[in-house]
Amino acid sequence: MNDYVAIFDKRNLDRECLANSLDSHQIGISIFTFSGLASWQQRKGSLGTLRAALLNIGSNDITDPGLRDEITQLVTTLEPVPVVVLSDNHAIEHVLQVIDLGVHGLIPSTVDIDVCIEAIGLAIAGGQFVPASSVLAMRGLLGSYASRKICGSAFTVRQAAVAEALRRGKANKMIARELNLCESTVKVHIRNIMKKLGATNRTEVACKVGEILTDETLQNSRA
Repeated sequence: MNDYVAIFDKRNLDRECLANSLDSHQIGISIFTFSGLASWQQRKGSLGTLRAALLNIGSNDITDPGLRDEITQLVTTLEPVPVVVLSDNHAIEHVLQVIDLGVHGLIPSTVDIDVCIEAIGLAIAGGQFVPASSVLAMRGLLGSYASRKICGSAFTVRQAAVAEALRRGKANKMIARELNLCESTVKVHIRNIMKKLGATNRTEVACKVGEILTDETLQNSRA
């Protein structure tokens, strides 16, 4: 049995078209499709090792409680396997709400198949994919933050290491392993980091830390 990626989509034609497109690019991993979590659970014993899951939510609104429950259940059931969402909507508010549910990225349906493949590979490697357009929008929202200086004592050494790992898109399990910490301790550090930065989710933390580093780099280059 081989490693595989699971595509979850209630729409048969959409999921089969995506699977065929991925297969045609010979990405080096098997692709299986499912209408939902129940159908995957019925077959999982004969499929091999699940490396990543791609959930296509189409134009559905993330504020829909049913959709949020579906994503949460998928993330919880498949953990630690990364879940990536494919969506027609990549507005910054939508992306942040999806990421907050514990997924490892959001792929806009407007991208080409090569970007989709790269995003899946990034998730398998432990990273988190966010659309470039959403990142640029977030930079605009957080632009005023870059001008505010945070003193060197704002973070403890451990918090600084965790913040840098978040900036690189690493998952909690990977951060815990690399820093020799319990995953529960990593979560405590993340909560404290979010409080100090005034952030409401991991993506905001990553962007704000990036802004700080960029600001400091520019200041040092002028010194």
